[in-house]
Amino acid sequence: MVNKKLLENLNRLGFVMMEVEEDFDVNNTLAEVVKSEDNRLWESFPVLLANTAQNYSFDYEQTLKRLKKKQDQKNFHELLLLSLALYQSLHLSFFWANQLKKNFSNKELATLKLLKKSLSSNDVVTFGNKRFHSDRLKTAFNNYFERDAEKTSRMKEKHEELSLEYALSQVFSPKQKELFKKKLNGEVLTKTEKEYYSRTVKKKVSALANPELHRFAQKLMDY
Repeated sequence: MVNKKLLENLNRLGFVMMEVEEDFDVNNTLAEVVKSEDNRLWESFPVLLANTAQNYSFDYEQTLKRLKKKQDQKNFHELLLLSLALYQSLHLSFFWANQLKKNFSNKELATLKLLKKSLSSNDVVTFGNKRFHSDRLKTAFNNYFERDAEKTSRMKEKHEELSLEYALSQVFSPKQKELFKKKLNGEVLTKTEKEYYSRTVKKKVSALANPELHRFAQKLMDY
């Protein structure tokens, strides 16, 4: 049985539309989803996980610490692999996900590759006694974007937003990306932020705005 507090917290991660408290522990909420063993929540785990990427709240180790049972830890890792494979099958990439994969063993990377292949082929994926249908996973993920796209008019714009988030993460540190967005949105910067922006961020922005650099980068992407 899924408790009410968990469902309320899940709303903050893009799942159930309910009134919630302002603050909550993202890692604890993800751990509670794992422990629930609820099929519906597990199918939406990739959505919940992806939604934490926008504010850097997800911490693999902190979530793992909240899972005391070996089986829960195993389920968490399998759900994580399943989520990463789903992102790859949908051609989505996140900085935090790529960082995690750097610590994966060859066996884990091989499992990830097989999962992606299964999801791309719309096969059924099995973990223990749980069966995940590719179409249901993709539907749950796309339904989230369709709901969220109401704010941006079109689903395409949400995917472009995620792609931009990923691209910015390749160039800027979290703090630099924050200042980049504040400047772009016309927000007032503190004296310290102005100095840091001028000293560090502005130089990167200038380089990115260089048309020759952009042309060369596009050329390299074709190789």
